[in-house]
Amino acid sequence: MALKVIFRTILPSCFKANASASEPKKSQVSNSSQRISLSDLSNPGSPLSVNDLSNSVIGSNLHVFTLSELKVITQNFSSSNYLGEGGFGPVHKGFIDDTTRPGLEAQPVAVKLLDLDGSQGHKEWLTEVIFLGQLRHPHLVKLIGYCCEDEHRLLVYKYMARGSLENQLFRRYSNSLPWSTRVKIAVGAAKGLAFLHGEEKQVIYRDFKASNILLDSDYTAKLSDFGLAKDGPEGDKTHVTTRVMGTQGYAAPEYIMTGHLTAMSDVYSFGVVLLELLTGRRAMDKNRPSREQSLVEWARPLLKDPQKVDRLMDPRLEGQYSMKGAKKAAALAYQCLSHNLQSRPTMSNVVEILELLVDLTDIPVGPFVYIVPNGCEKGKRNKDKENEKESNKNENGKQCKENEAEKKEDGHRRRQKGLRHRYQLRSRAVYSDTALYRTLKNPSQGGINWKNY
Repeated sequence: MALKVIFRTILPSCFKANASASEPKKSQVSNSSQRISLSDLSNPGSPLSVNDLSNSVIGSNLHVFTLSELKVITQNFSSSNYLGEGGFGPVHKGFIDDTTRPGLEAQPVAVKLLDLDGSQGHKEWLTEVIFLGQLRHPHLVKLIGYCCEDEHRLLVYKYMARGSLENQLFRRYSNSLPWSTRVKIAVGAAKGLAFLHGEEKQVIYRDFKASNILLDSDYTAKLSDFGLAKDGPEGDKTHVTTRVMGTQGYAAPEYIMTGHLTAMSDVYSFGVVLLELLTGRRAMDKNRPSREQSLVEWARPLLKDPQKVDRLMDPRLEGQYSMKGAKKAAALAYQCLSHNLQSRPTMSNVVEILELLVDLTDIPVGPFVYIVPNGCEKGKRNKDKENEKESNKNENGKQCKENEAEKKEDGHRRRQKGLRHRYQLRSRAVYSDTALYRTLKNPSQGGINWKNY
């Protein structure tokens, strides 16, 4: 009952079936000390009034949409506008213009609809509204508004043309993300986390992963999906104790074991994503051999040795990356993935290190292509070699036969010429001087009878 009262106070339109669309008031820039946290809302003795909440959270930054408006925007949630689905629910693309909401900039939007049978619910939806309704940063996705009618819970975001990092990095049959783009994405995501951790009322993201990093048209990274975000520890507390939530392969080991959540839990998750950017492998991949299914466990020994960094780099990069940058990024990932919390860097330090990689230019000029042959390719190549050898053998044999025939023919011609020469010599032998004298002297052989002269 108390929880319902809190929801009524924060979002009164949720409990009015025929709520009309409200126009947002002029945006007010507030510093972090004025930010309303989840703990403020759950405290029964909170002095905040409805007007305070309306001015600082919802009325100042967010539009309140009706369900009918969002049906028009998404063409009744048409399958042709379907973008995908996560733990929260399905997402559809839509378009807002002056006819839908006068005064609002015409733009494409992404509308996320809470799946009532999904893993998340009203609490996660409300958490997202509270955080993104107040936090504004170039590397956080922009929440434009929300809808809360009866059991329906929807969120309206600025549309991100490139989708998620997960889709861009792991999709098949497409060009791989180049090195410079991967560095840009890493820097942007790190800046988003550093902003959250640097707030006076610290925010722990808790679900940092590739699918929650959205990319706009020029690959600027923006953090999305704040449903599992938590306020950081306050006072002399070192951590926040929560129910273990998150995604396998990304969550920090100390958080999984104890439920103790700190900003360093986000740093660990960032290390996993940085490793995904370097290797092109998923954090968890059941299709790989057992020793390679966990990316962190497979890569950790290689991260220790700078001489082995090239063995973990994404082969789809085809060698087109800065070796200096790769070694620095690998060393940074190793620090982020340390089991010792004190050894992990802060996200502000991570940003400083990554920004140094942007200007490195030691990238090879020409492409380096290395293709690991599988059994079929190897067999085919051996067969091609055998065919080539056989072809060469046949060609050589043919050439030898032709040469042999030519030699035989030349020999025959030489023999014929020799016989002719010998025959001619024998013929000329008849007309030697002695024989001619005898022939001419003997009349019986047709010789001349000299007596008649």
